[in-house]
Amino acid sequence: MTPLACGRFELALDRPLVMGVVNVTPDSFSDGGLYAHADAAIAHARRLIGEGADLVDIGGESTRPGAAPVSPADEIARVAPVLEALRDAGRPLSVDTRRPEVMRAALALGADMINDVEGFRSRAAIDAVAGGRAALCVMHMLGDPSTMQHAPVYRDVVSQVHGFLQDRLQRLGEAGVSPARVVLDPGIGFGKTQEDNLRLLRALPALCAAGRPVLVGVSRKSLIGHLTGRPLDERLAGSLAAMLAAAARGARILRVHDVAASRDALAVWQAIEG
Repeated sequence: MTPLACGRFELALDRPLVMGVVNVTPDSFSDGGLYAHADAAIAHARRLIGEGADLVDIGGESTRPGAAPVSPADEIARVAPVLEALRDAGRPLSVDTRRPEVMRAALALGADMINDVEGFRSRAAIDAVAGGRAALCVMHMLGDPSTMQHAPVYRDVVSQVHGFLQDRLQRLGEAGVSPARVVLDPGIGFGKTQEDNLRLLRALPALCAAGRPVLVGVSRKSLIGHLTGRPLDERLAGSLAAMLAAAARGARILRVHDVAASRDALAVWQAIEG
């Protein structure tokens, strides 16, 4: 696979990369707002980098099911000081946003990747990111965070999600975006039933065959809770199992909350795989 153009960096993708999650939000599903203040978020990001994160994904708006939207101005105010503080941390910085205004501000502050849960569906989002070398993560989501888990229905979830991602890849290409900048994400947990999520994970090899790196985020999600019966703070083992299953099926970027444990699990798996 060709390297990923990622802002100031070029990522070889010869092994699965670990993306550490930093939620600068008061209502994140995964950490309950522990890092809502910039100082706490910056310290957490540095800790994740110290544990071996290959990238850091910074988000200023919760996208958990049922989450209320925040204004672009508030979102920028949350992520800007974190971006500025981490510019010299030696890792690619991703910003998780669906707002074109936030994308533009993040790129102006030096973000290396824009991670859009709406998959650059709007022309304004495409226009905001078309120039430059920042990587673009195109994710599939049915509806929006406030409605996405209200009885999602698909004719064929695998073909529909794959078709959406290929369409967005084509639309970005028509806007002048090199495929070398694009990452695809099937959006586990974003407008899918538990069976939908499992079918998409099983079908990852087909998505990987499209030739672009695939990002998967399963860490601590409700899928893990349903399968194990564990509450949020007891889902590490299940999250690691799902992450390794995704890696074995070709995922090249793994979005996680528990970086140290994820790196250890991947190191053992890679040694066995040779």
